[in-house]
Amino acid sequence: MTSQFIKHIPCDGCGSSDGNSLYDDGHEYCHVCQTHKNGAGEYKNKEFKQKVSPMRNFTNYDNLFSTAILDRGISSSTCLAYGVKTDDQKHYYPYYDSDNVLAGLKVRHCSDKSFAIQGDWKATTLFGQNKFAKGGRNVTIHEGELDALAGFQMAGSKYPHVSVKNGASAALKDCKAAYDWLDSFESIIISFDGDEVGRKAANEVAELFGSKCKIIKHIEGYKDACDYLKAGKSAEYVSLWWGAEQWTPDGIIAGSTLWEEVTKPVEKSLALYPWDGVNELTYGIRPAELITVTAGSGLGKSQFLREILWHLLKTTDGNIGCMFMEESVGKTAKSVMSLFANKPLHLPTTQVSQEELRDAFDNTLGTDRLFLWDNFGSTDIDNVINRIRYFAKAADCKYVFLDHISMVISSQANGDERKAIDELMTKLRMLVQETGIALIAVSHLKRPEGKGGHEEGAATSLSQLRGSGSIAQLSDIVIGLVRNAQADDPIERNTTRVSILKNRFSGLTSPNCASLLYNKDTGRMKEIVDVL
Repeated sequence: MTSQFIKHIPCDGCGSSDGNSLYDDGHEYCHVCQTHKNGAGEYKNKEFKQKVSPMRNFTNYDNLFSTAILDRGISSSTCLAYGVKTDDQKHYYPYYDSDNVLAGLKVRHCSDKSFAIQGDWKATTLFGQNKFAKGGRNVTIHEGELDALAGFQMAGSKYPHVSVKNGASAALKDCKAAYDWLDSFESIIISFDGDEVGRKAANEVAELFGSKCKIIKHIEGYKDACDYLKAGKSAEYVSLWWGAEQWTPDGIIAGSTLWEEVTKPVEKSLALYPWDGVNELTYGIRPAELITVTAGSGLGKSQFLREILWHLLKTTDGNIGCMFMEESVGKTAKSVMSLFANKPLHLPTTQVSQEELRDAFDNTLGTDRLFLWDNFGSTDIDNVINRIRYFAKAADCKYVFLDHISMVISSQANGDERKAIDELMTKLRMLVQETGIALIAVSHLKRPEGKGGHEEGAATSLSQLRGSGSIAQLSDIVIGLVRNAQADDPIERNTTRVSILKNRFSGLTSPNCASLLYNKDTGRMKEIVDVL
């Protein structure tokens, strides 16, 4: 006996809002991703695979015209604006790549509302993204193509309306991929379906972009933009659209409700430092922690950071963002590879085979866990903040390295270094709290008074942090490095003493918690028993 179709339902596999079909024997079949679920709720195909044409073959689409979609109230001019075309049996929704080249089509069958994908779906951007220039007053995100068309039409056909590619369940992933483009707008309006799945997805996307997001709350009986257009309620939708409520995160709670929270075990660190002496005082690296490393010029701050970076890569599974602003990404890349190889690969005298080089690459950069910012030199504060936010939210980095603070503020036009550092540190402090990342930054020192500079082994202190007291005030941990680069003794000349100048977590500080000896043959800093 053949089962009978009952209705269209959302698909858990691909996120389609109505591409999945329910039959009277309880089985489900999604026409978008070809996922089959039997009446007992068991999937017959284990992996989700989209129906994608391996080659661009849009001949049928190219030969069609943009006409009105009458059953949804969408005009021919709206379809023409987005390049949507129709024939007697199908709708064709074009998707473009980042170069605004047609890369894929979503084809909707009118008879059963099923979907199929053509082209290179991975290369495509949001539906409608190609139509609108980057930046502007606002952009509205919808769950589906028809809703984007309806919203655009009702709002006067002049404001950007786009749709995620794969429904509400994949909305966060799609918006992460389009992060830079979406974040360029002053305001992001989220117009997802008014069901539980849509509300959940709206909050996830709002958390990605923060306070610039607004969420449309639909009137009872209307779940999406299409519902308003079909019912002749365009004015009501536009009113909701203009009056969309600014998203605010949860978090205001009464102290009397915190008993369970305060009785939880103390949170363990995300990771440890590579050196026992540092860990004994700091208890490692924690989420939402701002760590500042400081030393005199040329005393090994960047190498100190790279040793921590390599240790995190070895001992954790978290992604890592790198902003080494005094060197090219190529130099940073080879320096990180050197730590695995135990050879200074960036030096022309280092002998290394192709096999060694490949092995070093595969175990560092090739892990797909390192993200580097290709920007040499100074840049403005907001640009740096946005890049760090991208590392945290779009690249899922748990650790970010910023080398160094002075380079960021050096381009500020007003020349007020103190004010610029205050602004930067305040924004960094807020950002680590917002994202939960551990941020490790480098700051320079002022030259000490009297004879003997830091390059001659002069001690460091919080008061010597260059430019502003906000660096010391807003940092959770401040680590100072001391080395006498002019010493006659080679061991002393190449030994860095680590001091903990501030420690908000445990309160423990020390002028010399570890001694790190630099080996020029391996390019590594190793902790040693102090022999000086």
